[in-house]
Amino acid sequence: MVENVALDVRNVSKYFGKVAANKNVNLSVKKGEILSLLGENGSGKTTLMNMISGIYYPDEGHIYVNGEEAVIRSPEDAFRYKIGMIHQHFKLVDVFSAAQNIVLGLKHEKYRLKSVSSKAYEIAVKYGFTLDPDKKVYNMSVSEKQTVEIIKVLYRGADILILDEPTAVLTPQEIDKLFAVLRKMKEDGKSIIIITHKLNEVMAISDRVAVLRKGEYIGSVDTKETNEQQLTEMMVGKKVDLKIERTKTEIKKPLLEIRNLEVNSDDGTKAIDDVSFYIRGGEILGVAGVAGCGQKELCEAIAGLRPLKGAIMHKGESIVGLPPKTIIEKGVSMSFIPEDRLGMGLCPSFSITDNMMLKSYEKGKYNLKEMPIGENDGKAKKGAKKVVNSVVRFIDKLPCPFVDRKDARKRSNDLIERLEIVTPSSETPVRKLSGGNVQKVLVGREIESAPNVIITAYPVRGLDINSSYLIYNILNEQKEKGTGVLFIGEDLDVMLALCDKIMVLCHGKNMGIVHADKVTKEELGLMMTGSLNITETKKEKNIGIAKDSNLTEEEWAEVQKEQTEEESANEE
Repeated sequence: MVENVALDVRNVSKYFGKVAANKNVNLSVKKGEILSLLGENGSGKTTLMNMISGIYYPDEGHIYVNGEEAVIRSPEDAFRYKIGMIHQHFKLVDVFSAAQNIVLGLKHEKYRLKSVSSKAYEIAVKYGFTLDPDKKVYNMSVSEKQTVEIIKVLYRGADILILDEPTAVLTPQEIDKLFAVLRKMKEDGKSIIIITHKLNEVMAISDRVAVLRKGEYIGSVDTKETNEQQLTEMMVGKKVDLKIERTKTEIKKPLLEIRNLEVNSDDGTKAIDDVSFYIRGGEILGVAGVAGCGQKELCEAIAGLRPLKGAIMHKGESIVGLPPKTIIEKGVSMSFIPEDRLGMGLCPSFSITDNMMLKSYEKGKYNLKEMPIGENDGKAKKGAKKVVNSVVRFIDKLPCPFVDRKDARKRSNDLIERLEIVTPSSETPVRKLSGGNVQKVLVGREIESAPNVIITAYPVRGLDINSSYLIYNILNEQKEKGTGVLFIGEDLDVMLALCDKIMVLCHGKNMGIVHADKVTKEELGLMMTGSLNITETKKEKNIGIAKDSNLTEEEWAEVQKEQTEEESANEE
């Protein structure tokens, strides 16, 4: 049994100041085994793996590889023990090719790119990857970049692979392909550790599941002998209701009307093609579609970050091209939670407090007042006060005034407490937080600004199950306040449970908008693949077509009649 153990972690602890990221953790991985590592955001999963991969060094405890104690003080040491880690945020040089990134740091192969390309291609073929060794990283999709990262560690001879949230930004099809590759690696005798929050994936790919809670090892179970509910309780330490409630609210008039929207992608091709819909107050409108069908471009266009053709209307008036301040004055307060939380949503090197201030620094500026000059002040004193007052008047005219961080710090601490953000303090740079806690900071900041329109793209990506449900509840709270929410999601079960209506995109076109409580997942799937377009083809069976679809008044009247007749028949 011991001979079959590839990696053994014994009583490992890691402290950052007074905070125990890991405490007395014991963990083992067998040869030819896929182990899922579960835990809430901030439970110490990534820290533990960083110690195994040489980024951190344990303060206490020992690490054994193939039965022998290993001293791992750097990633180079880790590679000597045939350990490689694929990080959640890729460690690639964008201007380099795949081959150049694969060989980067290997001095003896510095000038042998041709042989590197050949060997890398052989590895790709062996495990079922698709790889172009000469392709530049900046031209690659997310899945292609991940392929380069995996082949990079395989090229170095890794037998123990650690993958941190490998499916966070992949499409369902790409996930299936990745899992097929991992199974081939397992058959080849590789030991694989996967950090993930997606319990359905844990059940699908892993042989065994290990759980961390607040930095401590809780235990491990065979995947075939457990279920999602049990794993959730192990992570959280209490029973969690895995049910999403769709709150009932009074649907208000449209806050924004999007008409005939056309948006191009970065390469100049049309990403959104003649799409029209409403964002209504008190309603969550989901947007479903296979990744790459225009969701990203749609969000950025509405948020004012991408050129567009068509109209975005508020109370019959176009707001396209208007500065944010003018849009707010017209009654539209918009929050945008982008897909790229660190690249677009937050400043990684800024603290939580400083990131909180980015949207509201003008509200927290110091009110500098001129010093009163009394009759009894001496000549020198009067002169000094006049100088100070002239400086005050000058500062008040500056576009970027001095800012009072006290209020921002208080709001940051309130946010940390409410969303249970695991961080040493509000002054910690967000780049030092786990991916899930970074997402909480972003969502919390945008909600804190009290918007009446929220554009959110994959807001629970990288979040543990408990945190995900916290975000769902927050969105429902905003909905109850009359906020209109545009929700880009990838989990159809979640969208069907959370959203009021769902718009389906296929290659940038609107396949129709349906009521979430009247459509099935299978029907949504047909719309996502383009097999069903309810804006063009009338379906015999009512699937809950919404008026928001591109229907004429006559067509809508006919749909309403059919829906009423079906509801009456069901009641009978």
